[in-house]
Amino acid sequence: MIHEVDEGLRRLLGEAGLEASGVEVVLDAPTRDWAARRSAPTVCAFLYDIREDATRRGSGAGEVYDEDGHLIARRSPPRWFELTYLVTAWANRPQDEHRLLSQVLTCLVAHDTLPARLLTGSLAELGLSVGLDTAGTALDAPAASDVWSALGGELKASLGVRVRAPLAGASAAAAPPVTEGLVVRAANRQDDGEPTPGRRLRYTEVADPGREGFTGPRERGPAPRRRRRGDRQP
Repeated sequence: MIHEVDEGLRRLLGEAGLEASGVEVVLDAPTRDWAARRSAPTVCAFLYDIREDATRRGSGAGEVYDEDGHLIARRSPPRWFELTYLVTAWANRPQDEHRLLSQVLTCLVAHDTLPARLLTGSLAELGLSVGLDTAGTALDAPAASDVWSALGGELKASLGVRVRAPLAGASAAAAPPVTEGLVVRAANRQDDGEPTPGRRLRYTEVADPGREGFTGPRERGPAPRRRRRGDRQP
């Protein structure tokens, strides 16, 4: 699921016209060494925090059907996770970086969810909304200054982007539908433990039960009349 969110976010930023203007969109960690090797205008979306949203954890299991309407599997409910990205712009001049960052901000705040057309893999199969929160004030994640300190770089302007995405639950194949009748075998047992032949159910049009027992249709007579209170016995 994580790589599918990466791809959806990269595609969304690509639609903003960044790649068409020669700007690279990458997912690398913006370390000091990485910044020194950079040679072109770049927008970097670095994933640095992953947390489960326990308030959205469900219970029970969903059912999966085939094209004929037969139950083929049972799937546990998806679990939701919050993925937080540090989005930065890199260019030769601060003015160019701010222009790029403004372009990214305009693109991201126009969407509350990642568009369905940009989703791939399990995210596309689930058909659930993937939430997008850009520069929100309620981002419960490490501060940007702590991230820059851990990366060994210098603090610069950045956007905090949080994506709420479902992780598909595990699927267990369901047993195929029953298509054959139930076979019951019965036998009396002697005191010494040896079985004796028991009574067999009689079915019409079946002469020999064979190893599988009697499985043909059974002839049934009319149901007996129910006795009422006060009726005399014959």
